Amino acid sequence: MQDKEEERSLVNVENKLNKDGFTQDFNVVDGRLQTIGNDSNKSYAPDEVTIVDFYRFEGESNPDDMSILYAIEANDGVKGTISSAYGVYADTETDEFLKQVEDLGKNLMKGHK
Repeated sequence: MQDKEEERSLVNVENKLNKDGFTQDFNVVDGRLQTIGNDSNKSYAPDEVTIVDFYRFEGESNPDDMSILYAIEANDGVKGTISSAYGVYADTETDEFLKQVEDLGKNLMKGHK
């Protein structure tokens, strides 16, 4: 039943991030980070966002179940999350965007409150 525990831990992290103001869901479209949902549609270039924190989740029974949840803050104050999977489930466009953000020298601000 390890998978259920992993799911619960992901839900717990998402709930904590929501309480900390990371309420927007993001995805990557055409090389830009975009908001998802009922908020006004906004998009950001890699130099307009910062990775504030990240959480790694590993599936014990299946290595292909690994993923990372990123907490991201845009330069206009919008805060949200995006997840990226490893292996065969990886989204190349999302991975490329996040790598560009990291390559721009954005420092992780661990321990946000």
